[in-house]
Amino acid sequence: MASYNRLNVRKSTVARNAAFEILYREYYVRVLGLCRRLLNSNELAEDATQEAFMRAYKSFRKYRSEQPFWQWIAAIASNHCIDVLRQQNRANLVVDDEATEVEQLAGAQAPVLSDLISLQEAESLNRAVGKLSAKYRVPLVLAYFNQCSYDEIATQLQISRNHVGVLLLRAKQRLRVELEAAEGGP
Repeated sequence: MASYNRLNVRKSTVARNAAFEILYREYYVRVLGLCRRLLNSNELAEDATQEAFMRAYKSFRKYRSEQPFWQWIAAIASNHCIDVLRQQNRANLVVDDEATEVEQLAGAQAPVLSDLISLQEAESLNRAVGKLSAKYRVPLVLAYFNQCSYDEIATQLQISRNHVGVLLLRAKQRLRVELEAAEGGP
């Protein structure tokens, strides 16, 4: 009986590891993108992504399959990124968009003027988002770059749904000011 239980534990461990490996491969790039937007640093984002997956792996037994995996791993990753920002007291990091620009241009044959304008607008937006404090950048990134609902953001940040709405409103106001300042506007 004891060997049967050990065999079942071993089988369930192998199945759990295989399932996690599949989820890791499927969500790694998306988690990396989330961390990159929150931390505004490729190096910090890669470290944070690895740490998020390590934390997820360690607590994978606690994962409830009725909850979407993305919501669960995004909560772990965003919470870790917030911790990194707090520990390093780096709420206003400089945006490092070189890798994003290379990725966007890599597949392009000969970019036309509209493509270059779109790229410049995206860079301006990323710089403006990077200038926001973590308090506003985190919910903004979760809502608009990762398409999280207000309820998902509230759960991840452990705040009320109404507070998410207030933070997003203020984030958009500050973002508008940053974009106007970058364009030399009013």
